[in-house]
Amino acid sequence: MSHPHTQADIEALADNLSACADALHTRLMRAIRQQAPGSSEPKITQAAAQALFDNEVTLRQRANSLYLDAATLAASGLGAAQQQMLDLTARAQDHIRKIDRLKDLVDITAELLALGAAVAAGKPEHIAAPLEKIKHHLATLNAPPP
Repeated sequence: MSHPHTQADIEALADNLSACADALHTRLMRAIRQQAPGSSEPKITQAAAQALFDNEVTLRQRANSLYLDAATLAASGLGAAQQQMLDLTARAQDHIRKIDRLKDLVDITAELLALGAAVAAGKPEHIAAPLEKIKHHLATLNAPPP
């Protein structure tokens, strides 16, 4: 508890991962309710829905792990990347709510899971790759269509 600001940042990251899971759940439920064109079947396949539900559960587990380990993680050398992680996960949450392509939804949640795993494991050397992938993915989603 000697680094309360750092702990608050880590808890804020956990809050953002949890909010991403909430946004993913909302988006997934919307996809399940949508019907495929010319069919009474859902727009999303059962396998894709199950994979996204699994990602949602794992995001929640990562967030819960961060909450529980905030004191330990505060000393793990993550300081410089914390604000960037907070900003990116907040942006990811916004995008998850609006993403139309399921592939994009799967990709961004997979990178969020990788980021959460690296932080939860206290392995700052494994944070850069998912951060860069999330940044790139968000930039691609923001880019105007060709």
